Amino acid sequence: MAQVQRMSRLMVKTLRDDPADAETLSHKLLVRAGYVRRNSAGIWTWLPLGKKVLDNVSRVVREEMDAIGAQEVLLPALLPKEPYEASARWEEYGDLLFRLKDRKGAEYLLGPTHEEIFTLVVKDQVASYKDLPVMLYQIQTKYRDEARPRSGVLRGREFQMKDSYSFDTTDEGLAESYALHRAAYQKIFARLGLDYRIVSAVSGAMGGSASEEFLAPAAAGEDTFVDCPACDYAANTEAVTFKLTPVDTQHGPVEELDTPDTPTIESLAEHLGVQASATLKNLLVKVDGEIVAVGVPGNREVDLGKLGEHLAPAVVELVTAEDFEGREDLVRGYVGPQGLEKVRYIADPRVAPGTAWITGANKIDTHAKNVVAGRDFEVDDYLDVVVVEEGDPCPSCGAGLKLDRAIEIGHIFQLGRKYADTFQLDVLGQQGKPVRVTMGSYGIGVSRAVAALAEQSADEQGLCWPQEIAPADVHVVAAGKALQTELALDVSEKLGAAGVRVLVDDRAGVSPGVKFTDAELIGVPHILVAGRRSAEGVLELKDRRTGEREELTVDEAIARLTA
Repeated sequence: MAQVQRMSRLMVKTLRDDPADAETLSHKLLVRAGYVRRNSAGIWTWLPLGKKVLDNVSRVVREEMDAIGAQEVLLPALLPKEPYEASARWEEYGDLLFRLKDRKGAEYLLGPTHEEIFTLVVKDQVASYKDLPVMLYQIQTKYRDEARPRSGVLRGREFQMKDSYSFDTTDEGLAESYALHRAAYQKIFARLGLDYRIVSAVSGAMGGSASEEFLAPAAAGEDTFVDCPACDYAANTEAVTFKLTPVDTQHGPVEELDTPDTPTIESLAEHLGVQASATLKNLLVKVDGEIVAVGVPGNREVDLGKLGEHLAPAVVELVTAEDFEGREDLVRGYVGPQGLEKVRYIADPRVAPGTAWITGANKIDTHAKNVVAGRDFEVDDYLDVVVVEEGDPCPSCGAGLKLDRAIEIGHIFQLGRKYADTFQLDVLGQQGKPVRVTMGSYGIGVSRAVAALAEQSADEQGLCWPQEIAPADVHVVAAGKALQTELALDVSEKLGAAGVRVLVDDRAGVSPGVKFTDAELIGVPHILVAGRRSAEGVLELKDRRTGEREELTVDEAIARLTA
């Protein structure tokens, strides 16, 4: 028997108007439909309807994780400083960490992710290769001190997440565990009814090598990804690469140009009557306090996030006016790579050997042309650092890429031995010698998935949940007085007895119009109305997604909804 939830006893308060601070569709509708309420910035209360949806997402995740042989555990959220200090993430996470001290002065954090702790658990529990492989997971509250929490439960300071970890003795075993998780994620997101893309990604603070994201395309998405219309290539913009192709072309000698008052690319291009793409932009940054120059074509922007990922764990920040003091070799607005001393020079692959540029001459009001990469200056490191643009060539087939917005709902990593090295996670191998364990890390944003589904499935009337995660299978509406209410409650009990989850609107003193509006807003897949033909035992069944309606007897309605 399934639960029959009467709205006359349900703690739910729907709103007619959008919250004043809500920007995204999911934020507006989850609040208006009575699923969540804001507690404080980035912290949310899940009300009864919302908790049902959250639990249904968790159930699907659990079932598919269990199906691949993963074992569920529950680790603490309050964690000691020392493991994160050992991995360097106490510092790397910076202001994102919630840090606190106990009454004795010992330092702790609220866990943003648990690689360190899982590694220590396995180190304590596993001694031999015979105990591996093992996959462990938990569904737990995570904490990150977001500077600007927004978009409702999409970007909060406290959120529900499934994180799992695999432990193997060989790289081949890690690849198998990674493939198992990848396939499980595909099943999870298909069951949840999410439209998603699997894209190449970067590992960031997580560490490791191979990395893929699961993205749900949505206008409210904070991630930008590229999609190739001509092949199956897809990637997070930070993972897009551009092939380094040297150019074999002869160029004239370097020639200095008088360019007064042209410290910007725009003013230089206008003064010389050239395209910005003919110029070389040299952005100065500090990497762990050391000044580094980054060269990109003048018509492109440096993606500081991408640069930071390449140089992690080093800290990257822009230079300030004070950094030019005492540096005669650095002329603000007129920096060029030729003749730079004691400055590491990083360039995007578009600044390939043999390409010629107009760039700063390291003199005030002066630029130089025919400055050739590989002839007049050397590049210390080639890194993909430009902001990706629509139409950039696909790294796979060369066709023009498309840009789309999406919500990150999952991320999988082949961590390798980063954390095993930190904590000396070894097991006794087949040859009787210690073997260093290799790891994978796999995350799903459980609360984020709820918001992503709301974004993708909602319409003008409200939420429209897929059957698998909806708070009920059918929303029964008593559109009238005693007779309609009696029929609605009777059919609800019969449906519940048949295993159908029922939400029945039996509220007295509420008009049929309000009940219909609430039913559309709450978004249960089927709406069953006891209305004008109740005396004949006839109900109206409406498909919430398609809007299709049909009149059915009680027995027909039960048969249809239990089929």
